[in-house]
Amino acid sequence: MWYFAWILGVTMAVLLASISAMMCDAKECALDEARAKAANDTRQG
Repeated sequence: MWYFAWILGVTMAVLLASISAMMCDAKECALDEARAKAANDTRQG
């Protein structure tokens, strides 16, 4: 029965790593968009 706990643990670790990577990427994209918008606003104004 230990293998059920092992495979669930590995699956949970993979899912958490995937979600963490997506959240980190989303933060970086949001920062890049904000920087681009700020640069665009200063060029126009």
